[in-house]
Amino acid sequence: MSKPALIYYVAASLDGYIARPDGRVDWLRPMEDSAEDHGYNEFYASVDALLMGRVTYETILKYADQWPYPGKTCIVLTRAALPAATADVHICHWKPAEALNKLGDLGCKRVWLVGGGSLAGSCYSAGLLDELVVSVVPHMLGAGIKMFAAGLERGLTLHTQRNFSTGVVQLHYHVQSEAA
Repeated sequence: MSKPALIYYVAASLDGYIARPDGRVDWLRPMEDSAEDHGYNEFYASVDALLMGRVTYETILKYADQWPYPGKTCIVLTRAALPAATADVHICHWKPAEALNKLGDLGCKRVWLVGGGSLAGSCYSAGLLDELVVSVVPHMLGAGIKMFAAGLERGLTLHTQRNFSTGVVQLHYHVQSEAA
């Protein structure tokens, strides 16, 4: 099987942060409380599986009453022994490329990279990231967890742009190969 496409679908503040320094995302509440889903349901239906790191996984478990990603295979990359939230969650000590290969072997075509600036930066630097869909929220944090933890040096090609009544602008990019 071939490697599935890896898509980093994320909300970020106008100054490029995905969370406050302590990991809180309370500044996203107005967006979450809106009747507008900002394309989430359409995106979620388009992916076969999820890939996330330990911090994102533990944050979800801490704040969610139930697992918010039903019916999707989820690989959590960590060295820690963590409980699986559901039978669809697999806790693995793999490199991101190994996880994507495993998901490809399962027939997955599109994988959502869920949260985590560190994992996103690693995937981007390794040339594993195929698409970036960032919902830019009209809010300035000034400090926090960056959308990408590592320095990046690869171009993006704008695929689509959507504007929402909440002031959110969603930018969908294709990641250029290193050769480009």
